[in-house]
Amino acid sequence: MHSLLTCSEAKRPEKKKIRLRFWERQHLYKEHGHDLHHDAKLDRCAGIEFDAVAANDERVLYFFKGDHLFKGFHGKAELSNKTFPELDDHHHLGHVDAAFRMHSKDSPDHQDHQFFFLDNKVFSYYKHKLEEGYPKDISEIFPGIPDHLDAAVECPKPECPEDTVVFFKGKDIYHFDINTKKVDEKEFKGIPKCTAFSKFDPNTGEVNGKYPKETRDYFMRCSHFGNKSVEDHIEREQCSHVHLDAITSDDDGNIYAFRGHHFLRKTGDKFHSNTIESAFKEVHSEVDAVFSYEGHFYIIKDDQVFVYKVGEPHTHLEGYPKPLKEVLGIEGPVDAAFVCSGHHIVHVIKGQTIYDVDLKATPPAPVKEGTITTFKKIDTAMCGPKGVTVVIGNHYYNYQTVLIMLMGRMLPEQQKVSQHLFGCDH
Repeated sequence: MHSLLTCSEAKRPEKKKIRLRFWERQHLYKEHGHDLHHDAKLDRCAGIEFDAVAANDERVLYFFKGDHLFKGFHGKAELSNKTFPELDDHHHLGHVDAAFRMHSKDSPDHQDHQFFFLDNKVFSYYKHKLEEGYPKDISEIFPGIPDHLDAAVECPKPECPEDTVVFFKGKDIYHFDINTKKVDEKEFKGIPKCTAFSKFDPNTGEVNGKYPKETRDYFMRCSHFGNKSVEDHIEREQCSHVHLDAITSDDDGNIYAFRGHHFLRKTGDKFHSNTIESAFKEVHSEVDAVFSYEGHFYIIKDDQVFVYKVGEPHTHLEGYPKPLKEVLGIEGPVDAAFVCSGHHIVHVIKGQTIYDVDLKATPPAPVKEGTITTFKKIDTAMCGPKGVTVVIGNHYYNYQTVLIMLMGRMLPEQQKVSQHLFGCDH
């Protein structure tokens, strides 16, 4: 029963001064025909302190800083008002203090809504549209919760006894029962103020393990920071919430997961992490899809296919890379590809379409197998003893067969990649 808190160093005593300077500068820029927003150059990998973090309805994380936000695990900052235009009407309120996404079924009117807190106001968005009547006073929607919050984290059952939102202000912690609207005030001394994240028990505030940890290692696609041990590298790849680029298992059941410049290999209960460059130097990094077939890895990157014989070390086959069109008969890029053990059909996912390609046929002749209706986009997928594993963000879903995945209308149990697939403790 633990929750994750992304926190930043509190600067409440200087907030009014900072806001005054902001408005003075904004006035000067407007007088001279410039927009202050476009003057900002933010780098998520430079160690900046984020104001708030929240997921959208597609589970993409939004990182807020000032009047900018970063979407997902990599990419440049953009103005918040491009996605949430109403926030631009309330810049006098300052930056986003706290944010969370409501999952609780106890609050059907607010389920899957994003809540943003700015000073004494709360904004409620559903699918990027501001709910009618908002913004409202925090006290109206969350009675008993103070203004000028530092952070907010949803705590669903069974992590908390009841579906709860945990609000943070200084050292004060407020447990807000979503159903009864009852507020319990607590003090958690173990949670630091930091430019990082911590895992804590939402009921006691107890922090176990080596926390806080570096946000850029686990929630962003940034280069390596500092001198770390092999164990630290393995833990980072096990526990990262950044989506996988590709995943596959070899004939012996070993799992290979690719993310950015690194890959993680799971052999039984043991893990090994290294750079893609070290094992697949011709590929370098950032692959699109990987599948295993008859003792070989087929690595798809852009519109090319690299083939390696599995072993220590992996051997790059002469004559590769070859065009994806030549090998599979499909134009790139693709999102995922997998072969089930004992079969010679590779299932290729491109957008919401699955194509079947017979690897024994020459020339390759892809056949459209069907359309995925339950997901808008899949990050990667693989086939193993438990059937087809579909990975989206930090979550995955198991299907017994491809046909069930295409025909089914009910989602299987959602499981965490980091926790349930790679054995991370959070």
